[in-house]
Amino acid sequence: MTTRSSPKDEAIIETHMHPTTTTVDITPTENNVDLCSRILIGLSYLLIFITFPISLCFCIRIVQEYERAVIFRLGRILPGGGKGPGLFCILPCVDTIIIIDLRTATFNVPPQEVLTRDSVTASVDAVVYSRVFNPVISVTNVKNTQYATQLLAQTTLRNILGTKTLQEILSDREAIAQNMQIQLDDGTGPWGVKVERVEITDVRLPQSMQRSMAAEAEATREARAKVIAAEGEQRASRQLKEAADVIATSPIALQLRYLQTLTQISAEKNSTIVFPIPVEFLNLIRHPI
Repeated sequence: MTTRSSPKDEAIIETHMHPTTTTVDITPTENNVDLCSRILIGLSYLLIFITFPISLCFCIRIVQEYERAVIFRLGRILPGGGKGPGLFCILPCVDTIIIIDLRTATFNVPPQEVLTRDSVTASVDAVVYSRVFNPVISVTNVKNTQYATQLLAQTTLRNILGTKTLQEILSDREAIAQNMQIQLDDGTGPWGVKVERVEITDVRLPQSMQRSMAAEAEATREARAKVIAAEGEQRASRQLKEAADVIATSPIALQLRYLQTLTQISAEKNSTIVFPIPVEFLNLIRHPI
């Protein structure tokens, strides 16, 4: 003999199978309104009719293009989800209205003191851009969406940076921001919040670490400058050797170089008296006939 379980029993079984998952039933239940609720709703309509047109000031609501209204009638959400944009009416005394802003909101993640994987303490802060994409879920599943998202962003930032080295944090900010956005989006999805962008704004290091890094950078620059100077001297010596070989093969070139040197000396030091000696005379002294 088989027994068919009701939807209520199936919901109870599913709750026991997943004890860590909390789900809020937001299905409109207008058809299950009891007699007392119907009487209160009827009295509200009667009150509007008696106090007309003064009651219009309390019943008419205007929702902007970037807003949605979630209406609770005697504690239950009305069918259709978020209302708006535009003009609509509510019932006094039985309806509760909550206006949700759908525009992108930004908030700063306070500076987080984290210990990196290479045991360096750093202070990192970020900016998160988020918006509400489901106003009904954002009202029923979480009390304050922005505050909850901010706390989750702090925890996620510290967890991600704890697995990175200081060099990775300084060089891979975009990758860290994208990873943080993915994790935040997964966490805030059940709240009706979409995380659109995350930016790492600043990474601050202790003074001792800054001095050490500055000294290391200065030593690296000095070493690079010495290497460049040595390479320049090596290329210059090669060029001089080639020039000397060319001059040695041509006596006329040697004499022209000699005259050019005399011209430079006379131009730089005008007080110096130069007595040019012909190169041929030097050759006669070196090799007498």
